[in-house]
Amino acid sequence: MVQAPLTTLPTDLVSLSDYARYAPKHIPHAIYEYIAGGGADEVTLNRNRAKLDDLHILPTALNDSTQGTTQTEILGEVWRHPMMLAPIAFHKLVHPDGEVATAQAASILETGMMVSTLSSVELETIADELDSPKWFQLYFQQSRDFTLSLVKRAQAAGYSALVITIDAPLHGIRNRAQRAGFSLPEGVSAVNLKDRPPLPSASFDLSQSIVFQGMMSEAPTWADIQWLQSQTDMPVVLKGILNPKDAVKAQSLGMAGVIVSNHGGRTLDCLPSSIEMLPKVRAAVGSDYPVLFDGGIERGTDVFKALALGADAVLIGRPQLYSLAVAGAMGVGHMLRVLREELEVTMALAGTPTIDEITDEYLV
Repeated sequence: MVQAPLTTLPTDLVSLSDYARYAPKHIPHAIYEYIAGGGADEVTLNRNRAKLDDLHILPTALNDSTQGTTQTEILGEVWRHPMMLAPIAFHKLVHPDGEVATAQAASILETGMMVSTLSSVELETIADELDSPKWFQLYFQQSRDFTLSLVKRAQAAGYSALVITIDAPLHGIRNRAQRAGFSLPEGVSAVNLKDRPPLPSASFDLSQSIVFQGMMSEAPTWADIQWLQSQTDMPVVLKGILNPKDAVKAQSLGMAGVIVSNHGGRTLDCLPSSIEMLPKVRAAVGSDYPVLFDGGIERGTDVFKALALGADAVLIGRPQLYSLAVAGAMGVGHMLRVLREELEVTMALAGTPTIDEITDEYLV
């Protein structure tokens, strides 16, 4: 029996791992498996966590932290702390208020939010709830005109940056979700795509592949990214960068930044962890180019480690859905406050009271 969202927080709910522990009680099994699962045999999913845990913090003592702050600046915007909610589809899978509740909590906790193309609430409605930085995440659609219409809607709604996901032109193999029999329940849909033109039908002969000649035939290329960049005034950030060569190309083409990510281990399996590739990407693009990190953030110490290896900020993925399911907007707000306070404690005890002071010298 799935339990309703809590209206008060129990005393043993004090960390993001506690939300993960409570979440299965508040989410239908198939939906939980879809959210928690990764691609194929989940090698990448597990590696994201393992490689973060392999890093250890080496503090310095007796530093004055009384002027400490987590404030930072990214793409000309002041962020209260270097964390943002990652773009995740279909928040109504776990709570009837969906992305509205998530956005309300983000605003109260002064945390930015990337809103997914596949949100279960219209992008304009979510934007109205956000006082903190709001970026729109785009999946390229088969129709260029429809893709551009999404971008124009986001710009008109006040989103300040466009995040293009480039590592998921098709769904990866998701054994765990398939075994659980996941499908979108009635009443949950990608509402931003309701006016999308119908997809053309296609047939293949025996020499052709439904993947290569089918699904991938409409996948975006660098030329498509450049075209879209020319159509908007919003800064364009590419999400799904692992190879430093791709980061350098994005930089050379004038993209505003990149997000080092393996899609939470949900697309191609057997990839390196995001944290392994982060310092390589940072080295390739230099110290001043905006680089964000996505991949397994569950603790304030995780945030610290990513910042130390070159990230300007991190994205928070699954914990936002777990906390939303457990306690609605209150849960998301509490989760964000816990993570922010854990980061502040980590910075204070490590002897790095400001973001600029966090470097790889503090890791072993």
